[in-house]
Amino acid sequence: MNVPIVRITNLCIQNFKNVVNGSLSLENPRKEYKASIAGIYGQNGSGKTSVIEALDLLKNVLCGRSVPSEFADFINIDSEEATLSFEFRIMQESASPAVFYQFSIKSVPDTTQNAVTATHSTRKVVIFNEVLKCPILSDKQIKIGRLIDTSSDNVFSPEAKRRLLIGNNKETVTNALIAKKLAEASSRSFIFSRELLEIIRANVKNNKDAGNLCQKDLDFYYSIIESIVNYGNNCLFVMRTSHAGLISLNAQPLMFKISEGNHGYHGMIMLPLDSPVDIREQDKNLAEKIISNMNIVLTQLIPGLTVSVKDFGSLVLPDGERGNRIQFMSHRDAKEIPLKYESEGIKKIISVLQLLIVVYNQSSITVAIDELDAGVFEYLIGELLRIIAEKGKGQLIFTSHNLRPLETIDRGFIAFTTTNPNHRYIRMANVKDNNNLRSFYYRDIILGEQDEELYKPTHNAEIALALREAGVNLQ
Repeated sequence: MNVPIVRITNLCIQNFKNVVNGSLSLENPRKEYKASIAGIYGQNGSGKTSVIEALDLLKNVLCGRSVPSEFADFINIDSEEATLSFEFRIMQESASPAVFYQFSIKSVPDTTQNAVTATHSTRKVVIFNEVLKCPILSDKQIKIGRLIDTSSDNVFSPEAKRRLLIGNNKETVTNALIAKKLAEASSRSFIFSRELLEIIRANVKNNKDAGNLCQKDLDFYYSIIESIVNYGNNCLFVMRTSHAGLISLNAQPLMFKISEGNHGYHGMIMLPLDSPVDIREQDKNLAEKIISNMNIVLTQLIPGLTVSVKDFGSLVLPDGERGNRIQFMSHRDAKEIPLKYESEGIKKIISVLQLLIVVYNQSSITVAIDELDAGVFEYLIGELLRIIAEKGKGQLIFTSHNLRPLETIDRGFIAFTTTNPNHRYIRMANVKDNNNLRSFYYRDIILGEQDEELYKPTHNAEIALALREAGVNLQ
């Protein structure tokens, strides 16, 4: 069976960082393209990065990982909890059902041993009030309804869906309740926890063996859950600014059709571009293949530049596995130097290039990149995005300050932040087909013609006076 393509079509952020409320459609409202692109533009501190960080949080949740404690500080200072909502479209041959997933997070004291011995107060994240909605099958009209709702003290509701998904065996129900408590204690999602998924999978197998009359409904709901799980683990990639100077190996098995068992791929593998690193022998071989493939595109973007993997020899890793010490090298004008000495712009291109290759070629991939343009020549970034928009297949979500893409890609791919924390994201209204969106945006910053303010005005005279006063204080 072919794995369905999953896309995030909408997201809603509430009380997350400086976003009190913000809803953003990730679909182009003007025209259908194979590629799905959403570029987010706006003033510094207006909520662009919050979108990428919300997607990073979603990635952790869907993978069943413990959410990093840093997200405890992402809850808006005026609220005790933050809520994130996502709409997915699962594109299958027969239908494309919409699936909705919502969860809230709160910050609580971390009472683990490491936290207790820490020199400062430590907080952790608790995920709660998870709700998974999808089309509910019935003899009447099919409509969107709750499949799993964890807000009750029981395992989850509705009761009928709980019995269908995990059965009514007393021991199984008890194990599910324990799994729910464990997920809460370890900052994990309960819906996407390994423990609950194993219970559901076992129930699906037992029902097939028993020829259960409800098997069709169970198979449908199970396929929904597994599609979202596969998407989160294998198809959603998020690059925050903290990942600058790193290259990920995680997307590459999809490009090279390398199975997990064949190359030992596991976990998140991020390699530094500017220093030697010790890695497993299998991962070294994968890194070499990634770089060789990347060089095909890199030489077109930066003529004369290629990258290689320098192997300093084999060693034994702390876990006893065979490994190698490697370093990335730059080749230009017949000279080899460590990649660390190249410009920040070149390192940025290299760190995101393999993800752009995957999103260009694979319909099932979603890539989210914060500050895509950092250090990159504006003409180049505009042309790259034009190519992906016109001929790519996957989903790309990015933030940028460089306005060149406003002139090169369809305006339906562009969203803007506002100065209103209660209405953070908008699409530009009253833009005509013959308008240059870049010029239109500049004009609106000055004239304020949109329903929401896009830029908090600054005053040159006051800035100059402040610079003078600051200089006087230094004397």
